[in-house]
Amino acid sequence: MEPDNKIIETNNTDTADVSSESFAKFPLLPFEKQILMDGQEKDGLVILANIYKDPSNLVLIINSHDEEEKLFTSKFNLTSLPNNGNERAKTYLEGGVFFVSTRILVVDLLKNRVPIAHITGIIVLRAHTVLESCQEAFVLRLYRQKNKTGFIKAFSNSPISFTFGYHQVEKVMRALFVTELYLWPRFHGIIIKSLKNRQAEVVELQIPLTAKANHIQMCLLDIMNYTVKQIKGINRTLDMQEITTENCITKKFHKILQSQLDCVWHQLSTRTKEYIQDLKVLRSMIINLIHDDAVTFYALVSKYRTPEYAKVNSGWILLDSAEQLFGLARGRVYNSKNEFDPEPCPKWKCLSELLLQEIPEETKKKNVGLHCTKVLILCQDNKTCCQLNNYLIMGANKYLLYTALRRDLTVNTVSTKYKTFKKSLPTNSEKDMQKCDLLSTINENTKNEVNDESDNAEETNKSNYVLTLSQFHDKQTSSADQSFFEPISQLDDLNITQIEAEKPIICIQSFKQNGNIFSLERTLETLRPEYIILYHSDMAAVRQIELYECRKKPEESKSMVYFIIHDKTVEEQAYLTSLKREKQAFELLIETKSVMVVPSYQDGKTDEYFNLNVQEEENTTDSRKAGGQNQNSEKPLVVVDMREFRSDLPALLHKKGINIEPVTITIGDYILTPDICVERKSISDLIGSLNSGRLYTQCTQMCRNYSRSMLLIEFDQNKPFNLQGNFVVSTDLSGAEIQQKLQLLTIHFPRLKLVWSPSPYATAELFYELKQGRKNPNVEEAIALSGENTADDMCYERYNVLVHDFVQKLPGITTKNIARIMNRGKSLDHLITLSKDELIRILENKNEAEILHGILHYKQKPESSREDKPYGKKKFTGKLFKSKSYKQ
Repeated sequence: MEPDNKIIETNNTDTADVSSESFAKFPLLPFEKQILMDGQEKDGLVILANIYKDPSNLVLIINSHDEEEKLFTSKFNLTSLPNNGNERAKTYLEGGVFFVSTRILVVDLLKNRVPIAHITGIIVLRAHTVLESCQEAFVLRLYRQKNKTGFIKAFSNSPISFTFGYHQVEKVMRALFVTELYLWPRFHGIIIKSLKNRQAEVVELQIPLTAKANHIQMCLLDIMNYTVKQIKGINRTLDMQEITTENCITKKFHKILQSQLDCVWHQLSTRTKEYIQDLKVLRSMIINLIHDDAVTFYALVSKYRTPEYAKVNSGWILLDSAEQLFGLARGRVYNSKNEFDPEPCPKWKCLSELLLQEIPEETKKKNVGLHCTKVLILCQDNKTCCQLNNYLIMGANKYLLYTALRRDLTVNTVSTKYKTFKKSLPTNSEKDMQKCDLLSTINENTKNEVNDESDNAEETNKSNYVLTLSQFHDKQTSSADQSFFEPISQLDDLNITQIEAEKPIICIQSFKQNGNIFSLERTLETLRPEYIILYHSDMAAVRQIELYECRKKPEESKSMVYFIIHDKTVEEQAYLTSLKREKQAFELLIETKSVMVVPSYQDGKTDEYFNLNVQEEENTTDSRKAGGQNQNSEKPLVVVDMREFRSDLPALLHKKGINIEPVTITIGDYILTPDICVERKSISDLIGSLNSGRLYTQCTQMCRNYSRSMLLIEFDQNKPFNLQGNFVVSTDLSGAEIQQKLQLLTIHFPRLKLVWSPSPYATAELFYELKQGRKNPNVEEAIALSGENTADDMCYERYNVLVHDFVQKLPGITTKNIARIMNRGKSLDHLITLSKDELIRILENKNEAEILHGILHYKQKPESSREDKPYGKKKFTGKLFKSKSYKQ
């Protein structure tokens, strides 16, 4: 969470005293203190887990990621909630600050395990993802209905997310039950003043592209312009304002595409879909042009110059710009004599000069030994980290030749600068490759088969490398192919204090290690680098480096930040576009806030504004209209299966005034009345259930136990009302095949009703109508029909959902023994190794254990064994049938 780029939407009616001990233990910058004090005065701001960590308070944090939970739990020594429901109820009563899954909290609130009246407040992270139909809004609605004094504090660091749709800010604030909106952009006066107190020394190095690379960039932009014009020309009636060439090169392009076209995807022509797919291909090519070396880029481009791709693309490869693109990409790898002579990346030379010349000279000026120097190189992704690591260890020429052989490029002859590599292939960063004679390989026109599976895995999985100088640089004796770096162990296993006294440390890391947004902050605090090299541009990384510099102690020296960027390229344009989009988003939010009218809690109109009491009014009105049909005037109740709390429907049903009873049932998903049972299926679930045959079993159980069984096929409100799996039409089953299987289903089950719903909102309205004038279901009967008693209701949260569903489909596994095998088993690999006796002890049923063991150890008979059998061939032959027909 970046404080300088934060939208804080909060409401608090219970302030907390900010102790001096908190500031001493967790020092804040001046602007952070100002945000804190303003929030306390105006009942607005949250102090993450520190101020409210007290047994007398109960604070719940929802909508967090695993990395955030691990970081703050260890930093503030928080207690984790137990898995068992009864134990969680005791833990809530003890008080404190807890990170809790939203699905778990919903069930605990509905089952009154949480003392709602004694909750001090709820903290919501990533507020921009909260809408009225999601589980977070459900939690806040349950909380606010019974607790009008506790606080709600919501945070967001994505201002752009509030610019999509109409009145998005008001919708989110209404879903969060907050009345105050605080905006803290980077250009806020207090933030600017705080960050100017101590700034790192920034050196911007603008590196021009080579002539051929620059020409390739122009060709790709021309093709992208042509593709965008074609898309807009074909679809003049659709809103495609955000689909521009400028937005195509930004990181958020996939979200822009999804927001613009997802709801009308089934209406688009095949031609339009081809253009959109080609736009994604062109975007990846122009990004790889900047990030990759010449050999890797040529290998990528070559994949699209094939007859197979020519049949499926929109025709852009036939343009003149495309022909120039292919020629220029080859020209960057082979010279005019068709010799292997690739051009190195322009940034490589700049990086080497910084590490071998600029930084050593700076250390001499500061009278600091080079052996104490720590350098941090930040890249966009793991692939670039691996590329820089290999380049620094091998040198440019060796690495490019190694890449060409690994990418299966044709190398018949090489230029003069490669003649020195006669007896060995380049070495990988992890292990030495086998020695071979390169010249004999070239003369025989054959390529060495290099096993690159481990290299590909390293490119995608490894996100940090640590190097050091193997020898000191000498301008007079050093050559261009000489390497001055050698690898050492990874940063996670590295004790920096033992190495920094001997040699300098060079750490290469991506901005987000495996998606962890706190990885850069942790590296900066652990490594404490004096020199930071931004090999790629990233706005969030720049903000984190600013905060890291401001939080340094006065006696620490200022950091030197080198910003390497390609001048007048899409890289520079993408960075400037991200800054512009953020600024425009904040300006729009500031304008929205100036005209926004939200009642305060002192006015007493918040219940009406947040629609908290509408349910009771609607129920009373409908009860009067029923005219005695619902004489007992009891509130409508629906029995909901635990697994259904992953969807939005339970939240919408509760908003309609229907009570929710969460239990574990195996027949159906929703029990509306004693005789109405509903099995809800999303489109992806429907396709999977039809393929596996699970839907047939579910319908059989429903029709046997309920007189009115329904199969609800629910569509996503953000997707078209059409039979498709994801953004692109599902390849599992076509729409016609789905309809055919549904027809067979209705033939087998004549009493089964098929209900089509365009969205969860329509489903909630349908259920509300079906409940009018009808009795509520009996919870005990619904559980009894499932054939088992109530288990630990949230036990599935402890398991991997995909593994649980897979094991549940195995023969011999039933609803009675699934919990035993999931609790006592270790993994799928461990399950296969179990003997028949061990399975019997786990499942406590001999027949089921034998069935499971048989399917796990079934060996298919070879095809050849069938031909060895004497029967079948000689007894029935074609000649006998022919002779018989002739006699007739």
